[in-house]
Amino acid sequence: PVKRFADGKVDYGDPQVRDGGGQVTLRIFKCLKPVIAAVNGPAVGIGVTMQLAMDIRIASDAARFGFVFSQRGIVPEAASSWFLPRIVGISQALEWCYSGRVFPAQEALAGRLVSKVVAPDDLLPTARALAKEFAAKTAPVSVALIRQMMWRMMGADDPMEAHKVDSRGIYARGRSDDVKEGVVSFLEKRPAQFKNKVSTDMPDYFPWWTEREYK
Repeated sequence: PVKRFADGKVDYGDPQVRDGGGQVTLRIFKCLKPVIAAVNGPAVGIGVTMQLAMDIRIASDAARFGFVFSQRGIVPEAASSWFLPRIVGISQALEWCYSGRVFPAQEALAGRLVSKVVAPDDLLPTARALAKEFAAKTAPVSVALIRQMMWRMMGADDPMEAHKVDSRGIYARGRSDDVKEGVVSFLEKRPAQFKNKVSTDMPDYFPWWTEREYK
């Protein structure tokens, strides 16, 4: 049961009211590692909305997607009303959510919900190759910052907000050991060995945003 006021109305601030799918996507949203979805079958309802906080979605041609909430008498969940329009645009998001129909992988590709469609046997190798490329050639702290900068700037109301955080990042990371290694490895024509860790070496301005969330 959820809390109610004296007049019997629901207290929508009660944590018991919170949508479980939204709690999942918000945790993904705050993650400091890139998240890749590999979709090989039906992804309907929470099966698709939980993917929206992920950074890259790859589908096999056997995948199917559906924002079926209107056909079930409910509304989109998992914070998808925030994520979906930012990924595919408002018109495409509304078309899929209004109709509630299930659509194939090629339509998801055309609508920019997924970045590529491959054969089922190629799906996991494709996703893993991309993940390995991220892990092998990049500085983990830089990737963690990039992920949060890109996602959070989608809600900014002015490019000055991006300039502020860009400036902090360039200043702080420009003085890091990772930058020295990046330059030296380039000059020496060898793979970089970045030492800074996300667990211990995030810059002192992180996190730079004001949290507005359930406690």
